[in-house]
Amino acid sequence: MTLNVFIAVILAAFLHAVWNAMVKKGEDKYISLTAVVLGHIPIAIAVIFFTPMISFQSIPYILVSAIFLSGYEWCLLSAYRLEDYTKVYPIARGTAPIFIVIFSLLLFNVSILKFELVGILVISFGIIILGFQNIKTFKNYSAMAYALGTGLFISGYSITDGYGGRVSNSPLNYTSWLMILNAIIFLILLRMMNKPGVVKKVFNKGKKVLFVGGTLSYIVYATIIWAFTKASVPTVAALRETSIIFALLIGTFFLKEKFTFLKTITVLTIFFGVILLKFF
Repeated sequence: MTLNVFIAVILAAFLHAVWNAMVKKGEDKYISLTAVVLGHIPIAIAVIFFTPMISFQSIPYILVSAIFLSGYEWCLLSAYRLEDYTKVYPIARGTAPIFIVIFSLLLFNVSILKFELVGILVISFGIIILGFQNIKTFKNYSAMAYALGTGLFISGYSITDGYGGRVSNSPLNYTSWLMILNAIIFLILLRMMNKPGVVKKVFNKGKKVLFVGGTLSYIVYATIIWAFTKASVPTVAALRETSIIFALLIGTFFLKEKFTFLKTITVLTIFFGVILLKFF
């Protein structure tokens, strides 16, 4: 992975932590996540007019990725319905790189260097152990199944976007069409989950998340898809999850959360994984 790709992904991880902090701060996760998804649309439409059109070959990838994204959103909302954000999110994000490695090796014969593999697993482990601080307070273990399902869907859209972004010849345009299609499917999903009034609440209570969070989320997603065209999907996906470090720092300094010993271990473990990915 070249230095410019590495820096771009780290910056994307930081922005990912910022918009996730906005979602975490919101009392109603349905409103927050809906605001982010709908917030993709304005910038996506603007980008479409200023970037080269995608190739015809990338259209199936957009359709498949939109399905995976919807599955991710459904599992995530279902997990939030059963358990607290801080309990399910580390499991979801930490397992995703592991699933990506497994599928890449078994189904797509992707070559992963030894130190890259170790680095990916170390980063994933560092994130997953963060969820252990709340494991004893789990009230509904179905939430854990949904969290694992979330990680599975993350791996699905990551791998799909890795190949789709490359054949699209226009990663930003690809991202825009994907975000628009995902927003349409997400609105259908809300109706299926019997949440018809959420959109109205977004414009009443979630305008900040809609415009700021949605824009940041789009920038993150577009950056990662661009990075997929420059480096391997497993390494980029694992590096993206370093956002948890920034999330912990944001939680400590801005959300007044306690920085525990386990969080310190998490940060050091993920940092060690990043060193393995970049310098070995």
